[in-house]
Amino acid sequence: MYLPETIGPGCAFLDYDNDGWMDIYLVNSGPCDFYSPPAPLRNALYRNNRDGTFSDVTTKAGVSGGAYGMGVAVGDYDGDGLPDLYVTQYPRSILYHNNGDGTFTDVTDKAGVAAPGWSSSAVWFDYDNDGKLDLFVCRFGDFSKAKNAFCGNKNTGAHYYCAPGTVRALPSWLFHNNGDGTFTDVSKESGIGALLSRAWGVVAADVNNDGWMDLFVSNDSIPNFLLMNRGKKGFEETGLLAGVAYSSFGGARAGMGVDAADYDDDGSVDLFVGNFVHEYFSLYHNSGKGDFDDVAVPTGIAAATQSLSGWGLKFFDFDNDGNLDLILNNGHPDTMVKLYDATVSYREPMVLFQNTGKAWKNVSAQAGAIFSRKMAGRGLALGDFDNDGAVDVLVMVNDGAPVLLRNRAGRQNHWLGVRLEGRTANRDAIGAVVSYQSGDLKRRRVKVGGGSFLSSHDPRLVLGLGSRSKADWLEVKWPQPSGRVERFKDLPVDRYITIVEGQGTWK
Repeated sequence: MYLPETIGPGCAFLDYDNDGWMDIYLVNSGPCDFYSPPAPLRNALYRNNRDGTFSDVTTKAGVSGGAYGMGVAVGDYDGDGLPDLYVTQYPRSILYHNNGDGTFTDVTDKAGVAAPGWSSSAVWFDYDNDGKLDLFVCRFGDFSKAKNAFCGNKNTGAHYYCAPGTVRALPSWLFHNNGDGTFTDVSKESGIGALLSRAWGVVAADVNNDGWMDLFVSNDSIPNFLLMNRGKKGFEETGLLAGVAYSSFGGARAGMGVDAADYDDDGSVDLFVGNFVHEYFSLYHNSGKGDFDDVAVPTGIAAATQSLSGWGLKFFDFDNDGNLDLILNNGHPDTMVKLYDATVSYREPMVLFQNTGKAWKNVSAQAGAIFSRKMAGRGLALGDFDNDGAVDVLVMVNDGAPVLLRNRAGRQNHWLGVRLEGRTANRDAIGAVVSYQSGDLKRRRVKVGGGSFLSSHDPRLVLGLGSRSKADWLEVKWPQPSGRVERFKDLPVDRYITIVEGQGTWK
């Protein structure tokens, strides 16, 4: 039994053919040194038919993968207006370039981003503010079949999945986008190469509002990283000083899924991390002064998650009332957990927290039958696949079929969908800040890079308006190197618009 078998898979929403409808990419396991599939396995790309159904176009598109799949990160790395795919795998990852004709080309070797070994989550973001998307890839550790330890009962010969500590920690990767289709491994000079990690999740966000994108990385059984971007000085690891490295008891936890958002609209980005069973999850509130307070206990999130292990997760406004809510996809990694902990199940329920503006309310029991169904949950992606403004959820299950959840709650309120297109700033506008007002409702949304676990999301922002039927104004602060601020008035509601940087209007 091998540790990578317990982890995946991930998934993505993306509009690969630019028709305005979200398509779906699913990652699967595949051949490697410890696994020879009895029948061919592949990843899958599904084109949205715009009628609630999808068509499998994987073979035509040429994105079937080629090893033991983990996750996927979507980003327009060459700025041609087409989303490209980076698929993390063991023992090497793949970069698929979108050709714009329904097909992709494997450009991994040319680009230099194979990231050999066992990679998990990845994120596209512009770390050096040159307007091009760079790539951070989480590495879990030094794993191979030859190095796999025996874990189990030596007397009976029963095999268990090994604990993460049996895998030697190694640095993650940072690849700089050279702008010519190639990347340079800058892990060492950036400071990231000096940090030994067992990294599962990553999210990119400007945590201290200095105009540089930072990284929050969850680690398994070693301290989490808060990698503060110091510009030309590289990244500084500040997790310990910031209060996000350890639990409140001073111990390293098994961090898995992560996300970032300004959930209380105080102007500072907060962090969330899903942890291993009995450790409870962490909601880190940003003080705005460079440190964080874990408010999971007073908010009730700790009590609700203490018996769960958290993987895919995301902040989003599921009911379009203007407040960011939180969804969690859970499951224990060990199929044999009952043999040594009778209080824990391998399959666990999803959880949905509603942000009332004053408290976090567990509304799972009212959110649909899926929240009472136990699954070996892993990846989770957000995307409005039917374009009704109610953001839907794609859930991945270890050794099981994916689950697509249609959101009916968001239809009860008004909304405005915004697609941002950078010009001087990176094409995907990762790092943009969108503020808006509708009557007495005033909110601020940050477009982060990545988040969740092994997964990638609908690039559009859906701004909830509640019962208000008019959006008074919207302001976009574009990421560096642009920094441009544009303001728009008298906007429509209950539809999607596109804002292109510098054009001064929407369409």
